[in-house]
Amino acid sequence: MARKDGYSRPGLFGSVNHYDSSGKKVGESRPGLFGGMVNYDANGHKVGRSNPGLFGGMNHYDNSGKKVGHSSPGLFGSYHNYDENNKKVGRSDPGFFGGFNHYEDN
Repeated sequence: MARKDGYSRPGLFGSVNHYDSSGKKVGESRPGLFGGMVNYDANGHKVGRSNPGLFGGMNHYDNSGKKVGHSSPGLFGSYHNYDENNKKVGRSDPGFFGGFNHYEDN
């Protein structure tokens, strides 16, 4: 079984809070004005955005607009996560009480 590296849980007004494996908040994603999500670090600084992909999933960009990865749908509501070179780096599985549990590929 892969090690759980963090998790994300729904917040208020469509936001998503992100936590590391010890439960410390490491970031937040908020709905963007024109769709997608705007991503922030634990200090509230904008670090990028995530936009829906053409075939489902999300494309992830840094503040300069460079694509830094994408997530594509898997089975049973999970997502496979890839870096900018299309190398699989992990997966996100639905949590029992909502949100997602994140696992890093070894």
